[in-house]
Amino acid sequence: MNPTRHSLLATAALVLLASCAEPANTPVTVGVGPTPQLPAPSTPLIPTVHIAPAVGWPAGVMPTTAAGMRVTAFASGLDHPRWVTVLPNGDVLVAESNAPKRPEHSGVYFWIMGKVQARAGAGVPSANRITLLRDADGDGIAEVRTAFLEGLNSPFGMTLVGNQLYVANTDAVMRYPYVAGETRIAAAGTKVVDLPAGPFNHHWTKNVIASPDGSKLYATVGSNSNAGENGLSMEEGRAAIWEIDPATKMQRLYAGGLRNPNGMAWEPTTGALWTVANERDDLGHNLVPDYLTSVRDGGFYGWPWSYYGQHVDERVEPKRPDLVAKAIVPDYALGSHVAALGLTWSEGNSLPAQFASGMFIGQHGSWNREPRSGYNVVFVPFAAGRPSGQPIDVLTGFVNSEGKAHGRPVGVAIDRRGGLLVADDVGNVIWRVTSDGAK
Repeated sequence: MNPTRHSLLATAALVLLASCAEPANTPVTVGVGPTPQLPAPSTPLIPTVHIAPAVGWPAGVMPTTAAGMRVTAFASGLDHPRWVTVLPNGDVLVAESNAPKRPEHSGVYFWIMGKVQARAGAGVPSANRITLLRDADGDGIAEVRTAFLEGLNSPFGMTLVGNQLYVANTDAVMRYPYVAGETRIAAAGTKVVDLPAGPFNHHWTKNVIASPDGSKLYATVGSNSNAGENGLSMEEGRAAIWEIDPATKMQRLYAGGLRNPNGMAWEPTTGALWTVANERDDLGHNLVPDYLTSVRDGGFYGWPWSYYGQHVDERVEPKRPDLVAKAIVPDYALGSHVAALGLTWSEGNSLPAQFASGMFIGQHGSWNREPRSGYNVVFVPFAAGRPSGQPIDVLTGFVNSEGKAHGRPVGVAIDRRGGLLVADDVGNVIWRVTSDGAK
């Protein structure tokens, strides 16, 4: 096909798709909080596509912070930075990563989705690298940048236990020897366990964190479809959080029915594991809310047969009323299609007092909701180990007045001096949020 004609057809298809459904007539906030409003589902013949095309950050333009704070670029010119981890000595690890190369799929749907991903800034090859950033002089800008680990396979989550660095590639959890202060790991890694992947590998990002005592690892694995439409045999071991014993390399299913869990964090009051999960698409602008939830050992959260507890998704076959009956209602809705990915507990931050206790969440932003949702970093306050109150905007302004995305936030972490780091995979920046006047 002629490239110009191909481009015109792609644009026309996207415009057609975007115009096939009426915009939401209620705000995204109706689907936020412990008891969200859930409208009746609607299944349009052609799904809504309303992406914010990626354009990057013009010189001198930055995101907008909440009152009493400021934002600076900790590091820029990165290659699709997705996740951040802070080491005990203050060094910052950044996973520069994107989806692995997949087999070509035929059909209009896959062709259009490829165009959507490209417009969203997700069409670049994966750097397959973890980069180390160091701010040795404490001015809030990293002056040291080195390729810490290379030749990985779409890496995402990272966690350090003693002198062992664990990295979640898209297909396995790997272990590498770590020496504090070194700026590169040249040693070959050791595979701890395989993770479900395969050639299709729809939700490719895999996260990993350690238990507080370091004896166990927890790895997220997203689903291989939106709502089981590729066949349930493709979902073996997916839509789940796995518990891994790194000493014995044994693993067990910790929780299931989580369509696409990503960020994980430990809440210190109760000791509970929490995650953010992306729910399913194509049920309407205000369905289904993405959510923040504690994760029960052995718990089942409904996917694909039901959403937000026991609301049955009639599209899924065969029916499983027995599993629907077991589905746990998530703790806290974040709004539909916000694409909540990053998650970190607030401990150690030096931001204003309202951010002392709770979870920071990086919301990558919607692609099939009109008007758009997400494209921001929010804070959910906690009291007595539970969410308490409405989300507070921490970082906004990622989408400009023309509806184009300067950036899209993903991973979040608290650095050693109390700043909030935010990975921006479209802007290719790590942002650092601090209180006014702080370094």
